[in-house]
Amino acid sequence: MARETAEEARRWDDQRLNHEINEAYRGLFTLRFQHASRQLENYRELRNARRRIARLRTIKRERDLAALAGEE
Repeated sequence: MARETAEEARRWDDQRLNHEINEAYRGLFTLRFQHASRQLENYRELRNARRRIARLRTIKRERDLAALAGEE
């Protein structure tokens, strides 16, 4: 997938957001495995993968907090 912005990710529904988070974790696992076996050519991809996960989890947390604020 091309690099999406946080604004684009905020437009996704919860199901797609959860799917993208799971896929990002799978991608990070693959990158770590490649790094450990010295097959990873661009080591900065590890950093980018971790940042993508953080970005997606932040959006999920924002939604959770908004839902809790709506209940009160």
